[in-house]
Order: sequence, then structure tokens, then C-alpha cells
Amino acid sequence: MTNENTLPGNDAGELSGFAALGISGALLKATAAAGFTEPKPIQVQAIPPQLEGRDIFGIAQTGSGKTAAFALPILSKIIGLGTKRRPRTARALILAPTRELAVQIEDTIKLLAKGAHISTALVLGGVSRFSQVKKIGPGVDVLIATPGRLTDLVREGDLILADTKWLVLDEGDRMLDMGFINDVKRIAKATAPDRQTALFSATMPDEIAELAKGLLKNPVRIEVAPQSTAAAEIVQSVVLARTKQKRQVLSKMLADEAMHSVIVFSRTKHGADRVTKDLARDGFEAAVIHGNKSQNARQKALNDFRDGSVRILVATDIAARGIDVPGISHVVNFDLPDEAESYVHRIGRTGRNGRDGIAITLCDPSENAKLRQVERIIRMKLPVVADHLGSPDPQRDPREKTERHFEPVNDREHHGGRRDGRRPGNGGDMKRFGAKPNGERGPKPQGERPAAAKPNGSGKPDGFKRFKGNNKRRFGGKRPANRAA
Repeated sequence: MTNENTLPGNDAGELSGFAALGISGALLKATAAAGFTEPKPIQVQAIPPQLEGRDIFGIAQTGSGKTAAFALPILSKIIGLGTKRRPRTARALILAPTRELAVQIEDTIKLLAKGAHISTALVLGGVSRFSQVKKIGPGVDVLIATPGRLTDLVREGDLILADTKWLVLDEGDRMLDMGFINDVKRIAKATAPDRQTALFSATMPDEIAELAKGLLKNPVRIEVAPQSTAAAEIVQSVVLARTKQKRQVLSKMLADEAMHSVIVFSRTKHGADRVTKDLARDGFEAAVIHGNKSQNARQKALNDFRDGSVRILVATDIAARGIDVPGISHVVNFDLPDEAESYVHRIGRTGRNGRDGIAITLCDPSENAKLRQVERIIRMKLPVVADHLGSPDPQRDPREKTERHFEPVNDREHHGGRRDGRRPGNGGDMKRFGAKPNGERGPKPQGERPAAAKPNGSGKPDGFKRFKGNNKRRFGGKRPANRAA
């Protein structure tokens, strides 16, 4: 590995920092103005080979600096192409598993490319499709997208990927968990054959290794930290408490003013809503973020947490990787995650950029097996700092509305931990043509029956719009159930 400030063939007295890695001109000035002065290890290893046109396979945790590692080489090459773009095309495509991560990536790219006349666009579920189509209409330099909505736009012909010369897959293992792998393969196949590809993942299950083998050409492999290890700056501990005790334990914790910026992680969306309501009843204002919230609601919750309007954010694992908020003092695992690797990403929201952080896990006896899995992943035994198991369960205030505590089958952010490549959705519960999901039946139509096919030359009723071209068949056939990524 080369020194952070020099590369072979460069004089350390002449070039340093990002200049030594090959970044120059307006991009170098914008990078310095954004506060990026000393390259991080992943940037030192990833930028030079990408500037040479090599594919990259990177194993790196969130917060390692990989956004700049893949963005700077792409921006450097796009600047050299000029501003003329073909309509409905994207020169570079960055795929992210969640909306929050996609928004964060675009913010970083705008910061790095300030003054360089680089156009960017976001394609996400949960927000206006029309505005996204309008934004990409003239063509864009860098498109940041979640796979679900992007697949829909390509299928409908609103986006053409044939001119896409740079493809980045960020958080590949998370996309695998969310069932997006087949979408990712279709998207990659639609891009330019001579594209340059970078794949980044925090862990490397067999499926990700297979994906890399199929998408990357003679890649440079980069691994900047051991897989699934937590930052040394984070103090981790366990509090033993039964599920009925956790609300009281959490409230007592949050009474400590030292917990000035806290993320509380819940395993399910329903559980996150319940924790938020209980905190409000106990006098703590909290914002909540999970997959059932609209994008505007999720962004508002995140912004309120970032600017300090609320000091507590309750979240599911959808936020375990897509949140980069400076100064988070504590992470509390109200529930242990189904996937042990998610624990590392959760607690990685604190202790960032060399700062100290504290991670506390509330563990019910039924979660002991999950705790053991976490300890195997992080290669250490977590200290127990408090044990409430000998205390009686607190009595719930009878004045509070009685709630049925259930967990819907599709309530987990990991969608059952799917690793079979299928997109989450209604799956086999939806009939092939026209039926509503989950066996739901709508009311029988009233009044006149629809008019029969009219003679318009196609044998179809008036108003029938034929799909243009054969893109629909080529890009995956039947349109899957809509899903906000």
C-alpha cells in the first residue's frame, strides 16, 4: 500500500493529498474547499486504479470515505467530456439500497463537484415520479438511484442506460438482503458494454462474490478494515432486561443529559412506532424513520435530528447505513437485529471521524442467541453493565390505550432476510393478472359493464396504450409490485 500523500513516480515535495492521487483542477479546489484534505486509506487505494480505468471490488464499512473514493475518479473523467448529453441518459449511475443513503451520496457529490458544472439527479421511491422524469429528461451526468424505482423508469422508457459508462453499486450486501440483486443484474446489463464498474460491500457473502464475478472485469480488490468489526472508539455494553422492562429502562437512560443525540434501533417498523409512542408518553420527543414512512416524512425526521430539533431518532435497520449525522453520542439497540452484521452498522452511526461513541444493547433472555452471534461477529464479549431480570415487570398505565402487540409478517426491514434475489412485494400472493395483493377482493363493479373492444385496428378498447418497443420484455417482463426502496 502506498503512502497517503505520495504515489510511485511522484515527488512528495511537489504533490500531496488528493493531488498525489491524480485529482486536479477545479475538482481539486472543490475537494479542498469541502474539507477533504488528507485522503483516507480507501481513497488512497481506490482512486488511482479507477483513474486508470480499472474495475474496483471494495470491502469497506460505512463511514470509511468510500463515497469520495468512487465519486472523485468519475467526476474527474466526466469533467473532461464537456456538458453535452443525450436526452434521457445518464453518464454515471450509482445504485444505493436506501433513499437516505442515495440522498447522502448526492449531497457529497454536489459538495465535491461544486463549481464544476456537474448535473445530478435522484431516482427514489416514495416521491413524485413526474419530477424525476422531468429532471433526467435533458440527460444528467450522475444519476443516484434505488433499484426499484430505477427499474420502473427503464422499463417504461423514461431512462436509457446505453450511454452509462460508469456504474457503482454501493452497499452491495444490503441490496442483497433487500432482494434487489436480480434488478441490479438487469440494470447492469442495460448499461454500456465497455462500462467501468465499482462494487462496494461491508461484508462478502457468497452471493456478493458471485455478483462481483459476473459484473467486474479483472477488478482491483480493496479491503481497508477487517469485515464486520466495530470502530475502536465505540464503548459497547449490554443491559439485561425483559421486553416489558425495556420501555422503563430506556426512559431512565434518556433522562441523562449526556445522551444529547441518540438513535434508538428497533427490529421492526411496528416496533419503532410503538417505541416512539411510548417515549412521547414518557415525556421524550422523538422522530421516527422506517420503510412505511413517505420519503418527505423520512427526510423531515432526519433533518430534525441532524439540526438538533429533536435529540432522539427511532429507526429500523433502514437507517443503519444511510445516516451520517455528526456528533451522535449514543446508539441504543432496543432490539437486537436479525442479521448480526447489522449490529456493526447500527453502532457505526456513533464514534465517527475519530470521535468517541457509546452503544448500549437492551437484551431480553429470548435474544441471547442473537447476542452470541453478534459477539462472534465483532470478536469480543460484550460487558453486562446492568441486570434488571430480577426486578418485577412494570405495570402499564391503565389510562393508556390498550394496543395489540403483533408483528406483521412483512414488518421486518430485511423482508425476512431474503437472499434469493427476489424483489420484496406481494410475491405468490398476487394473481398473475389484475388481482389485488394478499387475497384482498375489491367490491363487485356496479352499473354497466365496460364497453367491448372497439374497432381501432388493434382489437383493443379505446384508450388502450400499447407499450412502446420491446424494452418491457427485455428488461424483466411483468412489472413487479411497486415498492419504495
